[in-house]
Amino acid sequence: MQKISVVGGGVAGLAAALRLQSDGYAVTIYERRDQLGGKMSRIEKGGFTFDLGPTIVMMPHVYEELLRYTGVEPSDYINFKPLDPIYDVTFPDGEKISVNTDLADLIKDLEARGEEVAQGYLRYLDETYRKYLVAKNHFIEKSFRRPRDFYNPKTLRAGLKLKTFDSAHHAIAKFVKDEKIQKLLSFQTLYIGISPRKGPSIYTIIPMIETLYGVHYAKGGMYSYVEALQKRFEELGGTIRLGTEVEEILFGGDEAKGVKVNGTPVYSDAVVVNADFPYAMDNLIKSDRAKGKYTEKKIHAMDYSCSVMLLYIGLDKKVPNLQVHNLYFGGDFDENLREIFSGELPSDPAFYLYSPSQVDDTVAPEGKENLYVLVPVPELKTGRQTWDEATTKRYREKIFKRLRQIEGLEDIEDRIEVLETMTPNRFQDELKAMYGATFGLAPTLRQSNYWRPKNVHPYARRLYFAGSSVHPGAGVPIALTSGKLVSDELQRDL
Repeated sequence: MQKISVVGGGVAGLAAALRLQSDGYAVTIYERRDQLGGKMSRIEKGGFTFDLGPTIVMMPHVYEELLRYTGVEPSDYINFKPLDPIYDVTFPDGEKISVNTDLADLIKDLEARGEEVAQGYLRYLDETYRKYLVAKNHFIEKSFRRPRDFYNPKTLRAGLKLKTFDSAHHAIAKFVKDEKIQKLLSFQTLYIGISPRKGPSIYTIIPMIETLYGVHYAKGGMYSYVEALQKRFEELGGTIRLGTEVEEILFGGDEAKGVKVNGTPVYSDAVVVNADFPYAMDNLIKSDRAKGKYTEKKIHAMDYSCSVMLLYIGLDKKVPNLQVHNLYFGGDFDENLREIFSGELPSDPAFYLYSPSQVDDTVAPEGKENLYVLVPVPELKTGRQTWDEATTKRYREKIFKRLRQIEGLEDIEDRIEVLETMTPNRFQDELKAMYGATFGLAPTLRQSNYWRPKNVHPYARRLYFAGSSVHPGAGVPIALTSGKLVSDELQRDL
């Protein structure tokens, strides 16, 4: 039986490991932390359970396909519940828009803003769905191992259909003139760490996917999916070594031969790296030959996604009138974006508020509320601030000032039982995300598709990469696809 070493137990690494174990390989996952999941792990404190990072389940069929691939029924391992509305968006003037997936109700709400708004939205859906099918079939679910995989007439014609030279915001503004709806349809690029003013227009597919496929909630939080994958992996005989840090990837000539753990070589037939690609290149690959073009200078010169400040708050009371997912815009969204991506802390930030305890009584004690607040901030490369205790406290106070304006949270600071803060420094130090960039390498045009680091490493055989900084990119469904591509390519080679 051929042996596979998987470095890192994030969701992309788990996806690759589970597929390979299911297909008859002997897979060992090495995870430096005491739980799997990476950025999709869990914080437990004072009876409250918080998702560390991802919170939004889009395209649940992608999550389910992985379990089904291994021969089981997904509903025996994970419980997804559709949300309706999928989220509330609140604007600075106090107007609140509830976004749902019932197209009839959605069109009725849009018509109230003007028939041309509804008409523009339908045109947006039509064009964006066409783009999505092109992207899925020609780019997202395809590995670009060799130049000819990309530089061929069929793929290049498909690329032209995506109109990627346009920005996400401008692509939406062509169809919808209402500024609030423009914001509502463009802020989602921040889910993958890039400004809608700069991100390629292909990322307008994110709100389209929310509308057409719905947004779901996983009972127990996102980590319950990690637990489902771990359970199935172990059922199939896979090995997990928690609290085990890989010190180096070992090579023999131009071929990966295994990993070094606690100073001891552990040999295998192939190595899958789920550690963040820039971190792996800088720290785990010592061979210049195996680094190829990804030298230290090249890695640090690449473009990185923004980071986030996260507050995990356990309250001693329930809060009415919240959805599971809530978004609050600041006074000037364009200024907010400019500040984030030029290295300044936003002066009047937009923020996302997640409250899973609205629908799940397992994540907070009875009669209490679980809140998660996410504020996009600069990553450490361009950031002009040091996240010391004083900066963290000062910016946390700014967020609490905004939270106190929400109905039911006027006394929030007096009702806190649990408070945990995640900063860019913690993303860098604890999760080994280069520059604390929460979403990995930025998905700019020159760092996407063929130009993004590849799943099959071009400079060493039997070495593969899965995760947000490699093709096809960030986001949980995309990370799961990354794991699938790695599994397929590895099995083709072995």
